[in-house]
Amino acid sequence: MKELFVDTRQGEGEDGCRYSFDYYILIDQMQVASGFACESYGVKVAASGGGDEAHIPNITTSISRIDDLAQLLMRNLVTPTTLEEVVQDWL
Repeated sequence: MKELFVDTRQGEGEDGCRYSFDYYILIDQMQVASGFACESYGVKVAASGGGDEAHIPNITTSISRIDDLAQLLMRNLVTPTTLEEVVQDWL
């Protein structure tokens, strides 16, 4: 699996603390039939400088859809803790 770094976003939580998260697109191969595979995409969110991280592979085979999802995650400063819930709602 390859990780394509997209961007780092910063924000302030309700507690007044500053947070910084790195966003990635994951690129992998997904078996679709006997002997056949296609490129699949997922996402990863990690706290900058180490700490919490979460990833969800094989969400879609569409480049434009995974780009839309990555933009949504960054725009809303989605955290590793909330990544799975947001992706489930998006699907």
